[in-house]
Parts: sequence; C-alpha cells; structure tokens
Amino acid sequence: MIDYTKEELIELLRKHPEKYNEWKAEQDEVDLSEVDFSGITLSEIDFSNADLNSSSFADCSLSFVNFSNTDLTSVDFTRARVLECDFTDALLTGADCSYAEMTYCNFSDSDMAGCILSETDLSNSDLTASVNLNASRYDEDTVWPEEDMLPEDFDGASHRDLSALQDDEEEAVSSDW
Repeated sequence: MIDYTKEELIELLRKHPEKYNEWKAEQDEVDLSEVDFSGITLSEIDFSNADLNSSSFADCSLSFVNFSNTDLTSVDFTRARVLECDFTDALLTGADCSYAEMTYCNFSDSDMAGCILSETDLSNSDLTASVNLNASRYDEDTVWPEEDMLPEDFDGASHRDLSALQDDEEEAVSSDW
C-alpha cells in the first residue's frame, strides 16, 4: 500500500483521478484537511468518509463528487461550480458556499448549521432531509430549489444574515457651528 503526502494526493487528483479512487478504496481514513484545491476541476472523485476540514475548493468545478459522510467543516466552496455531488451525512458546519452554483446535489442528512449560502444557486438540489438548514446563513439572492425539495419547516423567503442583528445606524445630524 502506497502512502502519499497531501501534496502527492493533490497531484494524483489533478492528473490521475482514477488512481486516487483506487488508492482511496483501500484506506480506512483519508486526511485532506487544510488542503488548497482552488481552481481545479474534479469529476467522479470519492471523498466519502474523508476529513476535508478547512480545505478550499474555491473557484473549482466539481461534478459527480462523493462527499458522503465527509467532514467539510469550514470548507471554502466560494464561487465553485458543484454539479450532481453527493453530500449525504456530510458535516457542512461553517462551510462557505457564497456565490457557488450547487445544482442537482443531494444534501440528505447533511448538517448545514452555520453554512454560508449567500447568493448560492441551489437549483434542483435535494435539501428535504438536510439538518439545521434554518441555522444556515443566506440572503435574498440565494436561489432555492422548488418547495418540494426543501424541509417542510423551512422558509427561504425569511432570509437571515448576521447583518440583521446590527443596530440601525442613526441618521447623521448636521450642525452648523
């Protein structure tokens, strides 16, 4: 069994993804935490059960990637194009998905607490069985899937953002001294 460094695994993913998947199938644990995948294209990769905590997929193009049961805590998905990926049982606590296109994805039983979905396109994604979607951050520019693809108790129209917790700014009073 070959033991790769994180840098070698990134190169393997870039150049020979099928070899990565073969290697991954033999592993009990895969630690890819704090890895910068920014700007790369990945398709049909198996990241299931991996630790990707604090990694970055910013500006990536991801399709048919398996993130099931993966630790995606504080992962950066900003501006990523994520198509038909599986996030079943994934931990997305604090993940930043701002400005991402996350379409046709499965979020069954994924924990969305603190996930940032500002201006995220979630068209046609299945969020019906996602957990803590009400505890995520989103805005009026977040694109939600059809209502039947959202949890029953969720209302995307009542957007919440931390900026809503700020005090109203007092109007400036001009004085002539």
